[in-house]
Amino acid sequence: MTTNRRARPAQALALLALLGALAGCTGSTTGQQRQDAAASAQADPPPEQAAASGQIPDIVQRVEPSVVTVRVGDGEGSGVVWSADGVIVTNNHVAGGNATVQIIFADGQRSAARVLATDPRNDLAVVRAERRDLPPARFSRTLPRVGDLALAIGNPLGFENSVTAGIVSGLNRSIPGTASTGEASLVDLLQTDAPISPGNSGGALVGANGEVIGVNVAYIPPQERGAVSIGFAIPSPRVISVVEQLLKGGRVTYPSLGVFYRPVTSEIAEMFGLDDAAGGVVVTDLVPGGPAAQAGLRPGDVIVAVEGRQIESPEDLLGAIRARKPGDRMRLTVLRGGQRGDVTVTVGEQGQN
Repeated sequence: MTTNRRARPAQALALLALLGALAGCTGSTTGQQRQDAAASAQADPPPEQAAASGQIPDIVQRVEPSVVTVRVGDGEGSGVVWSADGVIVTNNHVAGGNATVQIIFADGQRSAARVLATDPRNDLAVVRAERRDLPPARFSRTLPRVGDLALAIGNPLGFENSVTAGIVSGLNRSIPGTASTGEASLVDLLQTDAPISPGNSGGALVGANGEVIGVNVAYIPPQERGAVSIGFAIPSPRVISVVEQLLKGGRVTYPSLGVFYRPVTSEIAEMFGLDDAAGGVVVTDLVPGGPAAQAGLRPGDVIVAVEGRQIESPEDLLGAIRARKPGDRMRLTVLRGGQRGDVTVTVGEQGQN
């Protein structure tokens, strides 16, 4: 899995064989939510019906003006217009730590843009172009269903305004981080089989009703385990939350349990005297006075479930934590000394005890 922007078109043709597979872009519900879901299901035809009725060209025509190219030096990615006053959403790895980027709009016009704020952990960034009166995209506040239509719109390999089609292949997918490069784990992603290529990073994943359902972030190249059309997008409800926080205060609040943990490997199991077939993650250390310490967790405890949902990997637990807000309560099922029990932890904010 890779998450990088691509080289500009002149370099792309020379590097096509080399880069062709590299990364793109590198609870319960209320009655109103159920009504909204039912209304959405009635309004949006199945993907095959949408394709058969010719709706895909109409969707593309509506959304395409809101998708832009983000150019940084010799690299390019994609972005999505957030608001008419020039705010554009892209990936943090597309912005690449720069203070300014260049935006190329669907109509060919160009504009300088200033990077307003970034969120490396969710791989999102917001920039403001000098151009105004832009056509903002509509971002969905609900998750799509597996099987829903998914259109990836962006700038793969320098071919601007490109569209690929597929479906939502899965929800709640996770990509482990890479310690050597400093890449953070990405959790609770949408999976799609709409082809995603280098340069699609930061572009729109669009549903059948023309709303952005996710921001494209990565894909698994075919040469890795024989992968075919396995791409990922940051779901739009999280994009909305992150962008609103970045625009309001320039930073994102990260929920935290104040706990350090690792997968239960054979070595870890031997160190803590555990059954390495237990699954879950083992607590290796705690933030003194942090939420987990106050709740009574100890090094060597194995967290096997959150609110009854089984934990198989560190990404599973990280996703469960990030789905909460500071002040929320989380019920953890823990193995300690061969005994299984529940511990309730009040979620804190990272950096605070």
